[in-house]
Amino acid sequence: MESRILQLIAALRASGVRVSLAESAESFSAVDIMGIQDREQFKLSLRATLIKDVKDIPTFEKLFPLFFGTGTPPMMGGNPSDDMTPEEAQMWAEAMRQFAENLRQRMERLMNGEPLTKSELEALGQMVGLNQADNLNYQNWMAQRMMRALAFPEVREALKALMEQLAQMGMSRERIEQIRQTIQQNLQGMQEQINQFAGQRLAENLSERPRNENIDSLMNRPFQALSDADKKILQREVKKLAAALRTRIALRQKRMKSGQLDPKTTIRANLKYQGVPMEIHHKDRIKKPKIVVICDISTSMRFCSELMLSFLFALQGQVRKTHAFAFIDHLESISEDFNSSNADEAITSVLVRMPSGHYNTDLGWSLQNFNDSYMDTLNSGTTLIIVGDGRNNYYDPRLDIFSLMTRRASRTIWLNPEPEHLWHGDSDMPKYAPLCNNVLKVGNLRELVNAVDELMTK
Repeated sequence: MESRILQLIAALRASGVRVSLAESAESFSAVDIMGIQDREQFKLSLRATLIKDVKDIPTFEKLFPLFFGTGTPPMMGGNPSDDMTPEEAQMWAEAMRQFAENLRQRMERLMNGEPLTKSELEALGQMVGLNQADNLNYQNWMAQRMMRALAFPEVREALKALMEQLAQMGMSRERIEQIRQTIQQNLQGMQEQINQFAGQRLAENLSERPRNENIDSLMNRPFQALSDADKKILQREVKKLAAALRTRIALRQKRMKSGQLDPKTTIRANLKYQGVPMEIHHKDRIKKPKIVVICDISTSMRFCSELMLSFLFALQGQVRKTHAFAFIDHLESISEDFNSSNADEAITSVLVRMPSGHYNTDLGWSLQNFNDSYMDTLNSGTTLIIVGDGRNNYYDPRLDIFSLMTRRASRTIWLNPEPEHLWHGDSDMPKYAPLCNNVLKVGNLRELVNAVDELMTK
């Protein structure tokens, strides 16, 4: 209990609440007097000793249940198969055979009301980058990523199909409704369990966060785990990184300029020497690339795309031509903004013009916009870059148009912050990826820097 109180105090301090050593000591004294049996009294004793300013009460109210629970653990319902007739049990078994093994296991687990174990929660958190995050504003976002890793969207779709199958097989409406309610209740209970775990882990990470975190650590932190303060630090760092990258790429291009011997040019140049090869000419081995970049600037992708645009703006001298586009539910050309002399103003203009929103991304329609107005920007000398997570809200992904785009371009590179094991639900990445030359994971700034460097190398 003492360690949890110390973690709470550290998290309060990391959140900007001033807690002195004397106030910390007072909190332990208050707990000794009031005890911990009554949860509400325990909470009030900590709040009275640690919080001196009324504006800090919401922060305390948000952090306290993350360290000491809500007092009401998520509920998981019973198993309705316990009182099924043999005929109903047979129907249930037959209906379940239609699903793939992983979905079948999840459905049976929900039917039995089995919560996730601590090791399973830990593994899920590790998978989605929860262990590197400490921003409480991303509790719901991290929980959604964990549920996505568990294929929750597919489970919900499978539940509908299961109910229809049982009805066709002749199971009574009352029994079907009982099964549906049980699974829905258990699904919600598992969702609450995941959300509670995500909040607790974020709060613990916050309490352990160093006061002065270095840039290297921030560069390795997932984009979705960054606080607003972290983003401002990285925005400043991107300018330095882009300048260093620009110098390195320019030097590389200069060194690689001399390719194989160009006989025709050499002969023409040496006619004045009676054909003696005094001046040797070579063909250019590398040409500056021409780029068409399409960036998803919806809520989930906004910061990643913002950094990518910053890099491209800074590297204009190392490319022949950049055609830049941004989309959420429709596509807009932002190439004109790149003519500005100020990168910050250019990118801000784009983001203000296209405000973000949740669950309104429509890449398919944006590809239709590109097909209608900008397809001629692609040719055999063009590198096509897509910056996005491939989540399309179940709209038509327009693979026909994307396939045409990839055939017209010399190569297609997709930059996605999500790892492949999260390509579930409304993600169309399993369909887009085979059409690309390469898919690069860019979940943090370091990965994005490496991806940009690779793009400009080949």
